Amino acid sequence: MPKTPVALFVCVQNAGRSQMAEALFNRAAAGRALARSAGTRPAMDMHPVVREALAEIGIDASSATPKALGPDVTDGVAVVVTMGCGDQCPVIPAARVIDWELDDPAGEPIEVVREIRDDIARRTEALVHDLLDDTGA
Repeated sequence: MPKTPVALFVCVQNAGRSQMAEALFNRAAAGRALARSAGTRPAMDMHPVVREALAEIGIDASSATPKALGPDVTDGVAVVVTMGCGDQCPVIPAARVIDWELDDPAGEPIEVVREIRDDIARRTEALVHDLLDDTGA
């Protein structure tokens, strides 16, 4: 039985982009792959507008909280997707690294956050397919 592929989404605060990516990836993967997210300098909480944008499409992020990079989130990762963390982005041996240039939703109105969310949704769906094709799952 093939191992479930794991993707790690990393941004600075783990309060916006990476949280959206984790939720959207996990929905698209439907248990066939797994996403985690973390921040290089995690915030105290998610951006409320990000929670709102996810709720609009049926994703409950009410219990999601920013997390720091550590072995609990990096263990077994096949791919790391970085989002604006620059030189602070993690290096995880044996993991492929992809950088997504995405606007930061912090302080943006819901209309802008929806656009970022929809862009992340398209990218995560493609990544799910890519990871599942690589593993034969």
